[in-house]
Amino acid sequence: MVRINGLASGMDIDALVSSMMQAARVPLDTLEQKKQYAEWQRDDYREINKLLLELDTLIKDGVGMQKSFIKKTVSVSDPNAISVKNINSTVDFSGTLTVGKLASAATMLSNGAVGVEKATDIIPEAYIGQEIKIETINKDGSLNTFTTKIKDADTLNSLISKINANSGVTAFYDQNTKQISFTAKNTGAVPTGLTREDGTSVTAEIGLSGTLFTDLLNLDENNIAAVGASRGTAGQNATLNYNGLDIERSTNTFTINGVEITLKQGNTGPVTFSSTSDVDAVLDTVTQFVEKYNEIIANFKTKTDETKYRAYQPLTTAQRKDMTEDEIKLWETKAKSGTLRGDSMLTGLLTKMRTSLYTSVSGSNSVNSLSEIGITTTSNYLEGGKLTINEEKLRAAISEDPNKIYDLFMKSGETTGEMGLAKRLRADIKATMTNVQDKAGKATSVNNSTFTIGKLLNSYNTKIDSWQDKLKALETRYYNQFTAMEKAISKANSQSSSLSQYFS
Repeated sequence: MVRINGLASGMDIDALVSSMMQAARVPLDTLEQKKQYAEWQRDDYREINKLLLELDTLIKDGVGMQKSFIKKTVSVSDPNAISVKNINSTVDFSGTLTVGKLASAATMLSNGAVGVEKATDIIPEAYIGQEIKIETINKDGSLNTFTTKIKDADTLNSLISKINANSGVTAFYDQNTKQISFTAKNTGAVPTGLTREDGTSVTAEIGLSGTLFTDLLNLDENNIAAVGASRGTAGQNATLNYNGLDIERSTNTFTINGVEITLKQGNTGPVTFSSTSDVDAVLDTVTQFVEKYNEIIANFKTKTDETKYRAYQPLTTAQRKDMTEDEIKLWETKAKSGTLRGDSMLTGLLTKMRTSLYTSVSGSNSVNSLSEIGITTTSNYLEGGKLTINEEKLRAAISEDPNKIYDLFMKSGETTGEMGLAKRLRADIKATMTNVQDKAGKATSVNNSTFTIGKLLNSYNTKIDSWQDKLKALETRYYNQFTAMEKAISKANSQSSSLSQYFS
């Protein structure tokens, strides 16, 4: 449609239509403001769920894990001989250990140079299609068998790569001496009584089958034969005396009663070790929980008490054009305030969390409340039930028995009263997160119809589209009317000019 802009009337038609449309746009502006506010509220709810997830994860990986409470400080009389680390012992431990021999891995070396010039040379045709086999011992003492067929494109390098990646040995080829060596990946001797599926006994830590090994690579059939020819070693178990008991282990790192021991030197004198609770580490775990809990309390209280400035509605596009960036920022700070004021889900969760933490754990292992380990609420009731730590009292409780503190947090029970504090809290958190998700969806939600605010946004979008169509039609009607007026004035002016010429 061609618009005639005031040529005949002298009026600013665009300005007149814009002014008339401004009044007509009020319902659309209101809808867009409501949509914007709903989006802000949705985002604030999602931020709440993000914080709750952080707290839940911190509980799960911190006070909710027994390993957080069994951290030990271990002292060893000779750290050069052995190292000791707690894995899952729930009690303090001590002992005396004397090392005889260290565990070692079996080895084999070729009898002189191998039958290829370079490692990149293709393996001779006589061995193509041959199946080779390598037998070794797994860490658990079982038999490991690797088989492969030689392919026509295989080189010594590609064969070594396959062996190193898939078998129980590490192969190494030295270009200078043109010799190849095999070393078992696991230490230790062949376990007594180990047999193959056919019932035959396994007598060597490395066993080789295939003429490629014996003829081309000049290796013995197994490492025991290599030992006899002075070009190999047998696998050896570690020998030690532990608290008066002579024992063997196939590796130099092993676990006894939940304690990991690593042997570093052989032929040592008696080495003593003992443990105490790592009070600082346990204290840090509990402190992190308290700090995160307090952060949630402060955030929720701020959100539910936040002032709602009803005079500050979301800005329209036209309003933004007349404001500076700083003015927009200040306005929207007030417009966004109070989206969750008095929200029943959040105030309800605050009440539940306080109840879950302050109610004693029935049947607990002699510690049934936070106050017994030095954790109480702050004296300022306006803080909404934040926790504070008496570090001296908490340290004493950790030193006495950290497992009792774990039990306080994570005790199992059929009723809420029997459940540990952290278990109760996680149940409260997960229930609220589900409710918030039902209302505001997830950050990854793409279908608005699956949550309450999303359905509201869909409704606003439908109404906005409808109003935009109405306003477009109304604007077209206004321009049509002004165009008709301009044509009429132009025609009248033309007639008047003609009459003037006639009478003159």
